[in-house]
Amino acid sequence: MTVNTELEKENIFDFDYEALFERIVNTVIEAKNCPYDVSVDLLITGDDEIREINLSQRGIDRATDVLSFPMVDFDHPCDFDGINETDDVFDPDSGELILGDIVLSIDRITLQAEEYGHSLKREYAFLIVHSMLHLFGYDHLEEEDRILMEQEQKKIMKLLDIGRDQV
Repeated sequence: MTVNTELEKENIFDFDYEALFERIVNTVIEAKNCPYDVSVDLLITGDDEIREINLSQRGIDRATDVLSFPMVDFDHPCDFDGINETDDVFDPDSGELILGDIVLSIDRITLQAEEYGHSLKREYAFLIVHSMLHLFGYDHLEEEDRILMEQEQKKIMKLLDIGRDQV
């Protein structure tokens, strides 16, 4: 497994954000029974930068908390049978499945942790779990899909033992 992190802003975390990112990725790939070694990249930036990315990639001119850019187009969430090992979603050097990229806004993490009354660690972890599920083909556009995704988020946060009550 390869996880890469890039921090564009001052580090305000009081925890090892890189180690937690790796732990979350491991937990999600195990929970989703992913049969491949994977590669995931994380960029932690600010509101101005994520707004620019959101505008250029999605045509939405506003900041957001997290953006997910999946490399695999799953027919159904975690449908690994649809992935052909000759597809261009595998790193030619490592053979790892390139799941995609995650972009977080440190400004939103801070704001939302305060609004929801929990720790930066909890908000950071939740947003990565949410994004990892997107990378595995989950979405929340339809009510049924939203409910399923929320159930999966709760399961994984429980596996991580990072609850809402952690301040």
